[in-house]
Amino acid sequence: MTSTTPARPTSQPPRRLLPVVGRVPLAALLGVTIGVLGTVAHRAEWGDLPVGIVLALAITLSAAVLCRAWAGMSTLLASGVGWVVAVQMLSVEGPGGDVLVPAQTVGLVWTYGGLVLFAVTAFLPRRWFADVAA
Repeated sequence: MTSTTPARPTSQPPRRLLPVVGRVPLAALLGVTIGVLGTVAHRAEWGDLPVGIVLALAITLSAAVLCRAWAGMSTLLASGVGWVVAVQMLSVEGPGGDVLVPAQTVGLVWTYGGLVLFAVTAFLPRRWFADVAA
């Protein structure tokens, strides 16, 4: 007895390797990593050029765009929360009185600039992140 069931339609989206539930913790870990790296590097200068803040904001924007494209707003939010937690934890005064993010212009640009980059990425059009064949 043979079955005459029709074949699956080919218009279904491809199966994702890792469901969104598994991607959220990885995105949060990425946000923490980027927050720590950027906090350590944001005050670096090369001569008189503030290359540290430029590179720190560039990797922050890259991580935000990656997470938004990876699984949408849930991973972007998780990455943003991880970034904020890392930056704020490293902004408080340490036991020896050291501060990694002082209340100077470069520290404020790092803290608020990163938040603005995550917000801008959240409001970009959804079609920019869609998997559409060209």
